[in-house]
Amino acid sequence: MRVLLMVTWIVAALALMAAIPVPAEPVDSIAAGQAVAWTRSQGNCLACHYMPDAEFPGNIGPPLIQMKSRFPDRSVLRAQVWDATTLNPDTMMPPYGRHQILTEEEIDQVVDYLYAI
Repeated sequence: MRVLLMVTWIVAALALMAAIPVPAEPVDSIAAGQAVAWTRSQGNCLACHYMPDAEFPGNIGPPLIQMKSRFPDRSVLRAQVWDATTLNPDTMMPPYGRHQILTEEEIDQVVDYLYAI
């Protein structure tokens, strides 16, 4: 009887924990990604793209807004940041991963940020 009660309590606790919303990406990773994207000596995304709340954005590339709806599969967005020439050989976007402009961690942080805006 005690075992059944304990199992019931554990199942109920797990169900409650599952109902608590958890942010998709850690806030620190999003902030780090914004810093990389906005820093002229790192990602420099602002040179070509509009991003919300950014000062002096460029307009060569598409605006970086509603990225989750534009890239429902996060891995496709990451691949685009890693090497945009894969889908468009004539793109002006640098291949941040292939040319090791950004580290793998920085690319993940930028993608986390883009998914948050």
